[in-house]
Amino acid sequence: MDVPERLAPWIGPIFEAVPLDVAMPELVAPTPNPLLTSLVEACGHLAPALTAGLWLYADDLERSHAICQADPSPTGSMWHAILHRREGDFWNSKYWLRQAGAHPAFVGWQEYDAARFVDQVQSGWDPGTLLNVQREEWRRLFEWCLRTEARP
Repeated sequence: MDVPERLAPWIGPIFEAVPLDVAMPELVAPTPNPLLTSLVEACGHLAPALTAGLWLYADDLERSHAICQADPSPTGSMWHAILHRREGDFWNSKYWLRQAGAHPAFVGWQEYDAARFVDQVQSGWDPGTLLNVQREEWRRLFEWCLRTEARP
């Protein structure tokens, strides 16, 4: 992941501690990762969208929710949809997907349909494949936030 140099001292240790290919190991009902929680707490002041994404990366849905709830933007709504899916509140996840609309972070990802993904998670379809989709979804949205919402 290409993290801007000015953010690397804070965000870099998170990805070093838990690389994306093993992060967010559960689709539903995660328990916060204590190591990642402490690293995200040490990040200081980042743009809300980045912080919401990092709390999801740390599996801390409650902290991510506090940020998403206050962010009515399409990006805040997308993070909100993801966290509700991860907590197993599938109806609410789809509500927030409708609020987010077609998010630009996912333009060109032909295989991705966010509402269908919610249905697949709910049905328990192929968890290994779905974990990979979950991580790719997170990566695309977080990188979009790094490009567009990172504050100096």
